[in-house]
Amino acid sequence: MSARDYYDVLGVSRNADEGAIKSAYRKLALKYHPDRNHGNAEAEEKFKEGAQAYSVLGDSEKRARYDRFGHAGVAGAGQPGGQGFNPETFSDFSDILGDFFGFGSGSARRGGPMRGSDLRFDLEISFDESFEGVETPIQIPREEGCETCDATGAAPGSSRETCSQCGGRGQVRYQQGFLVVARPCGRCQGTGHIIPKPCLTCRGTGRVMKDRRVTVRIPAGISDGQRLRMHGEGEHGAAGGPPGDLYVVIHVKPHTRFLRDGDDLYMEVRVPYPTMTLGGKFKVDGPAGPVDVNVSAGSAVGTLVSFRGKGMPNVSGRGAGALHVRLVVDVPKKISKEQKKLIEQLGKTMPVDTLEARSTEGSSDDKPFFERVKDLFG
Repeated sequence: MSARDYYDVLGVSRNADEGAIKSAYRKLALKYHPDRNHGNAEAEEKFKEGAQAYSVLGDSEKRARYDRFGHAGVAGAGQPGGQGFNPETFSDFSDILGDFFGFGSGSARRGGPMRGSDLRFDLEISFDESFEGVETPIQIPREEGCETCDATGAAPGSSRETCSQCGGRGQVRYQQGFLVVARPCGRCQGTGHIIPKPCLTCRGTGRVMKDRRVTVRIPAGISDGQRLRMHGEGEHGAAGGPPGDLYVVIHVKPHTRFLRDGDDLYMEVRVPYPTMTLGGKFKVDGPAGPVDVNVSAGSAVGTLVSFRGKGMPNVSGRGAGALHVRLVVDVPKKISKEQKKLIEQLGKTMPVDTLEARSTEGSSDDKPFFERVKDLFG
């Protein structure tokens, strides 16, 4: 059977650039790689065919000969064991599949600078602290660079040495069938170097665990579950890499009187019946200080009296929410004989079936009675 056209194999046009050819090869290789198609002979053949096509079209000199003379101009090129076989073609492929199969150029970078790990700290604060904002110190354990060896891992007076087995690359390559596979070097564990005399303080790791005191600035208006990012306060990086970040997750204790909804606050106030009926004015303690609540005569249970700008500050600094005061009737559990007598008298003048239809104005004879109820319950 005659060999297929290499451009058709990769699914690209004859004027495709180097990037398009490489991209097409990656897609084909990922689809038909033997590790993802165990026992599938057809997939293995397509994989080999794609690798052969890429070994030619991915090389500008071979591609020029192929464009001029066809397969005859690159006889043996790309065939495993052939004169034109290039093992580096398949070592490039290990980069492509590194995320799927755990090998590739990533292993070679293990010995280079690595960013430190991010850390999380859960911090509980009070409702008042979330309302006002606060600065608070926290103690966190984290890995930091060893001062004894300047984070090199080598004992003072000594230094790290390049691994002789991998030549400092951190990986070794070996041929597996028609593939050249890269694996982390077993001698240096993929770091590319060895430490003949490890530092006694950090035992050759270059990092030690320390308790670090950090001040957290909590903005006013922060809500439960929000997190603060403290750049560079995570664990120190390896081999001179940058530190990670610290994420402080805020947990706000519930308040006994205030319920939060976004930037709005709600509170419930029990109001004596005479005040709900006749109207009145009283003070309640809001989160930012006392506010005057004006109760209209004949207010229904559940009436909301709102105060704009008296709620929770916006965490981004854009004003504040509202404070909503919900009015409910305060029904006393214990009353005196005189109070009971007055309530019974009130019940006789306000039958249940006419309560909703009763005028709020009342008669002139009712006024002294309501005044007396107001004095007793107010």
